[in-house]
Amino acid sequence: MNDQLKIFSGNANIPLAEAICRNAGVELGMCEILKFSNENIKVKIAESVRGKDVYVIQPSCSPVNDGIMELLIMIDAIKHASAGRITAVLPYYPYARSDKKDEPRISITARLMADLLQTAGANRIVTMNLHSPQIQGFFRIPVDHLLAGRVVCDYFENRGTENCVVVAPDAGSAKRAGHYAIRLGLPLAILDKRRSDDSEVPEIHHVIGDVKGKRAIIFDDEIASGGSIMEVVQALHRLGVREIEACCVHAVLSGRAVERLRGVPLKKLVVTDTVYIPPEKKFPQLEIISVAELFAKAILYTHQGESISGLYDQY
Repeated sequence: MNDQLKIFSGNANIPLAEAICRNAGVELGMCEILKFSNENIKVKIAESVRGKDVYVIQPSCSPVNDGIMELLIMIDAIKHASAGRITAVLPYYPYARSDKKDEPRISITARLMADLLQTAGANRIVTMNLHSPQIQGFFRIPVDHLLAGRVVCDYFENRGTENCVVVAPDAGSAKRAGHYAIRLGLPLAILDKRRSDDSEVPEIHHVIGDVKGKRAIIFDDEIASGGSIMEVVQALHRLGVREIEACCVHAVLSGRAVERLRGVPLKKLVVTDTVYIPPEKKFPQLEIISVAELFAKAILYTHQGESISGLYDQY
């Protein structure tokens, strides 16, 4: 084992961090994270990181803001322990949807997160399937933007895609869904989905493409409250789709998401493990596939000074 490489994890998604370490052949670093009665957080790195190449794994999982503070304090602690380089590994980037100023007097919070990470001491960022790839431009340090497309497409190819059509849930996701359709050799349909307020429940107006009598596979980057996917599934069901499956990279599943998904004619929901899904949020249609190997390769290649461009070509 390379003793110059160290991997640590906050509390957000320890199973993913452990899986990444297994794939990388590295033991998960020891640290102590305490939360006092006044809600202050203390982090102690329990082994030497002086001069080491250190990776801190912490996706944006519930409770989101606690996780952000854990991450920033861990990076700061590692910086002041004289680490050689610090890479923040964010499988699901915090506040990714707040990437533009589309209303008066609001924060572009995704940029604020970039500022905080750099101020804390991160020298590099590794993340996956950003809501908007332009978030990379918020940083003045290198950002490696991994994509889960190959992992997802391999899953569906192994299950068979006869009589399937790839469905983009809205015009904004059409380009990304189009890449999946090309990779799987399938036709593409696009739904005209419009959101008029902050209720997280959009309306479906039209569909572009042939979906009647087919097996539909909906591709999206994340599922939060489930309102959007619920409307898409119900719209496809009304349009005569024979069977509906959905896939997303980040399964946030907040609020009434699980209740909503259980109540729609969805045969399967395939998600990755970027976000930790507790037992109470799991249901029969849910299937989790892992991106741990992909992150392990990115960490090892970066540590060894090798190109990771081959990991980008994954939609």
